[in-house]
Amino acid sequence: MTLTLPPTPRGQTLAGRHLVDAALWPDVARLPRASALRTSLARRLVEHAFHRLPLQVRIADPATLVPPQHRNPTGGDLPVLILRDPEAFYRRIGADGLIGFGESYMAGEWDSDDLVGVLTVLARHVDDLVPRPLRRLRGAWVRRRPSSDLNTLEGARRNIHRHYDLSNDLFATFLDPTLTYSSALFPSLPAEASQLAAAQHRKIDRLLDLAGCGAGTRLLEIGTGWGELAVRAARRGAHVRTVTLSQEQRALALGRIADAGVADRVTVELCDYRRVDGTYDAVVSVEMIEAVGAAYWPAYFGALRRLLAPGGRVALQAITMPHERMLNTARTHTWISKYVFPGGLIPSREAIARESAAAGLRLVEDTGYGAHYAETLRLWRERFRHASDEVTALGFDHTFRRMWELYLAYSEAGFRSRYLDVRHVVLTGSGGPAEDGMLR
Repeated sequence: MTLTLPPTPRGQTLAGRHLVDAALWPDVARLPRASALRTSLARRLVEHAFHRLPLQVRIADPATLVPPQHRNPTGGDLPVLILRDPEAFYRRIGADGLIGFGESYMAGEWDSDDLVGVLTVLARHVDDLVPRPLRRLRGAWVRRRPSSDLNTLEGARRNIHRHYDLSNDLFATFLDPTLTYSSALFPSLPAEASQLAAAQHRKIDRLLDLAGCGAGTRLLEIGTGWGELAVRAARRGAHVRTVTLSQEQRALALGRIADAGVADRVTVELCDYRRVDGTYDAVVSVEMIEAVGAAYWPAYFGALRRLLAPGGRVALQAITMPHERMLNTARTHTWISKYVFPGGLIPSREAIARESAAAGLRLVEDTGYGAHYAETLRLWRERFRHASDEVTALGFDHTFRRMWELYLAYSEAGFRSRYLDVRHVVLTGSGGPAEDGMLR
């Protein structure tokens, strides 16, 4: 079936690879070296996968359609992946696997007017993309994480700086007025944009309830964000110590806390969790464990145990992935770790249970809200897309905008496919291993 190339999605002007700033994006501006054999093998594997997935692929030259063998289970139109430069696309995958897949999008070599739909199909069928006999060759396409990404005391500061110190104004373009950069908890799904701020407060209040935070509570927050949780805890009458490694976030959080009139009950410090002292009635940490790294999970849970007063409670919000996939990801340098979250690793529920038990913490609640994160990310992504001119005015170029939209869409697809989940986990300091029943 012959098709003409559709217009660029959303009316954007697509920057070609020759327009990518090589000083800022060297691995996007140039094509990697890859042998003809690797490129050919990548092409055969990817085309084999395309034919078997509920996905359409349109190729710019010649304009053709790769028909899928499966119908869309929802009965609607199949999502379409548009290959604008097939040779570059396959060469990047042949050289760098999924890192190359992401860099190819950043370079404008492939596109979609339903990016989340395409990525959800790929995430849902991630275990089927490569034939089982060839999976042992995975090591030929993946790279080891660089040692510079390890979350040593210095490395953690550097990694946090690379993401969270990009610009407070950038994050404000797509977050709601609470500036809460974690999953909301909606009263019902699907969510509406007008619900987002209230849903973030609903999530924060639930975590504070789980931690037993009230008047007089000595609360430690690991990972300040922009201060919204600290403000709501202080308004309950808690005395809050909140720590962060982001200078940009701390500066704005201090101002927001002062504006809220609770500066007398909140201290905000630039401090690594490993260097926090004292004991606290409650500890809350929202989507911070993902930045710790597997090598430092014992130190993280050990700090939670050390800092928790007798009878106290820890409330965590944590993104999780299946254990086997986590083990594979832990050894792999991914597109996300290269461009978005250096040093990060999403844990599995099993890893959280094991590491917390080893530290002498007891898991007493573990509840999932993955569908709520998918909706949160959809709302962020829509706001980011509509703020394109504002993002440009802040000094972020076309390649960055494509990178960030891919990051948001990739994350949303992870939750829509149930490849990822987000959990509210409660730990106590009574010691002993977690009960098996708590993980069901």
